[in-house]
Order: sequence, then C-alpha cells, then structure tokens
Amino acid sequence: MTLDPESLDLLLATVRRFVAERLRPLEGRVGEEDEVPPEIVEEMREMGLFGLSIPLEHGGLGLNMGEEARVALELGRTSPAFRSVFGTNVGIGSQGLVMAGSEVQKREWLPRIASGEVITSFALTEPEAGSDSASVQTKAVRQGDVYRLTGTKRFITNADKASLFTVMARTGEPGAKGVSAFLVPAALPGVGVGKPERKMGQQGAHVCDVTFDDTPVPVANRLGEEGEGFRIAMRVLDRGRLHIAAVCVGVAERLIEDVVAYAGTRRQFGRPIADFQLVQAMIADSKTEAMAARALVLEAAEKKDAGAPITLEAAAAKYFASEMVGRVADRAVQIFGGAGYIADYGIERLYRDVRLFRIYEGTSQVQQLVVARETMKRGG
Repeated sequence: MTLDPESLDLLLATVRRFVAERLRPLEGRVGEEDEVPPEIVEEMREMGLFGLSIPLEHGGLGLNMGEEARVALELGRTSPAFRSVFGTNVGIGSQGLVMAGSEVQKREWLPRIASGEVITSFALTEPEAGSDSASVQTKAVRQGDVYRLTGTKRFITNADKASLFTVMARTGEPGAKGVSAFLVPAALPGVGVGKPERKMGQQGAHVCDVTFDDTPVPVANRLGEEGEGFRIAMRVLDRGRLHIAAVCVGVAERLIEDVVAYAGTRRQFGRPIADFQLVQAMIADSKTEAMAARALVLEAAEKKDAGAPITLEAAAAKYFASEMVGRVADRAVQIFGGAGYIADYGIERLYRDVRLFRIYEGTSQVQQLVVARETMKRGG
C-alpha cells in the first residue's frame, strides 16, 4: 500500500521536526551516557516509528520501500543511535516474519512489534560467521515438537532489550541449504545475553553476544521450511541495506549543512573560509556524492516497490552510500579543522558513528562481491 502524497508529506514533516527539536539537542547526552532516554523511546512508540514497515493489518504504518527510504533520510540527520532504537523492529528483526511468517506467527508477534511493546533482534553473526553468513555453526536439532538450539551469536544489535530474536541456525548439511530460521522468545530457557560491548561510535545503540544452551524452540516457531533460513536472511538484508543506505545519505546531508554553516562564519586571513577554493572543492565533492547516493537509493527503492529483484541495486546503494558518508565525514573534520576534532562540536562523534555503516549488514567488500556477481548474472 502507498500513502497518499499529503499523508506522506505530513509524516516526513513530523519526523523532521522530531529530529530537529527532540533528538539533535540530546546527541551529546546520548553519546556520553550510552543510552537513549526512556521518554524519547516512548515518543517514538507514539509516533509509530517501531512499525514503519509492518503491514497495516498488523498495526503498523505499512510503508513501502520508497516511503521508508524517505523517512530514513530524515532520521539520518541526527545520531544513528536514535534510529537503532527501533531499527531492528523496522528492518532485520521483523522482516523475516513479514516475508516468511505464517498467519499465526504474524498475528501473535507483528502487532506488538509495531507498537514497540516487543523489541526484536536479528541473530545471524557468530564468532566464526560474519561475512561468510552461510557458515553458521549454531545448531537446531529437532526432537519431536521442539528444536534444541545451541550456539553463540555475536554483535547482535538491541539484544539487551530484545524479547524476540530471529535466529539463523543449522538444521542440515553444510552451507546455505542447511540453515533454517526461527523465532526465539528471549524468555525461553537457555537464552543468555551478554553485556553491551564498548564501541568506537554509535553510543546508545547496544550490541551484545547472545548464547543458546539447549534452548527448546517449538517447531511452530520455525520461519518457513527447513533449509530456507539463508534465503530468508538474504531477502531481509536486501531491504535492510537500502534502509541503511538512506540513513547514510541523511547523515551526509546533515554534515554538509553543518559544514556550510561553519565555513560561512569561520574566518581566516580576513575572510570566511568558504571563500577559499580548496574548501569549496571539498564541499562540492561532498554535495555531488550525496546527491548521487540519494538518487541511487530512491531508484533502487522504486524498483523494489515495482516488484523487481534488487539484490544488485541494494548492494550497490549500500556500498556507495556507506563509503560516501565516510568521505563526507572526513572532509567535515578537515573543514572544521581543530574544532572538528573537539567533542563539543559533534563532528568527531559523527565521524566515528558513520564508520560502522561500512561494516554491518554486509561489509563494503561483501557488497562489491554481490554487485559483481549479480552484474555477471545479468550479462553486464
């Protein structure tokens, strides 16, 4: 379903105002305390942000990919940690259920995910399985009406707040065809969550190890058939990569605005540094790359909404946008000079925050492999 233009404009304006008036003033506090204030989380619930991509019939806003990308562009104009509060509910933590869940599973979980009552996490990465996601070693052994789940997952976003995990586990042969997907409530016996990791950036967005020790998962909690887990994960990541790419563009656009404002007021040699051509060149490069990334994201989103396969386009968008925002952030630090290295200005924080975009939901190198493989499949 597509929102009418007036409703979409109203939603975008609401998110834009929320970002400007409520989130940006709190960026420093969240960076220092490593926690998003509970009142902000509650406001996000009331706005429906936890259910952006959940179908209307299950209590969400039912946004299509193009609409979700435009919301993500707005959310990118503040610390990425804020978006991460509900990011797993919107993306990787819910979309496996949306795409492959039974009607019973959807009715049980999706309304509570959309409202933010249930926080979800996507448990794929392991100590020995990251980019090589088909090599997961967590095992799910069927015993009658349950699977016994045993293994360790690593760097799982929102794990310390999650009450439902989408877990990829091995039920069969080595490789992708032996991986299955499960809905695993955090309250089940044998589920353990480690302490949040100390990270380089994105303070306020927590990642933890998750362990499963002979956890009894009902057969009814399997997503799809045995052996379909890897395919489900890849479909989920196509959408997630586009969402992340849009956030990257939003952060880049915010950084460019900050740079332009600073360069217009910072004076050296008797005039604003914006007058110097080498500063202008950095601004021009940043603006051009951000515009290109925005166009790539929105074109890929349009193709997805039209029903076309977008594995190539999603990988290309995520690859280009995540690398682009890293370059934009680096130029921003350079233009701010010494101020860019000082915490009070916030530029160094965003510089650290955006580094993660080139790693999670598929590293840049994995995206390159996907783009090359899909290009060759299509005959160039």
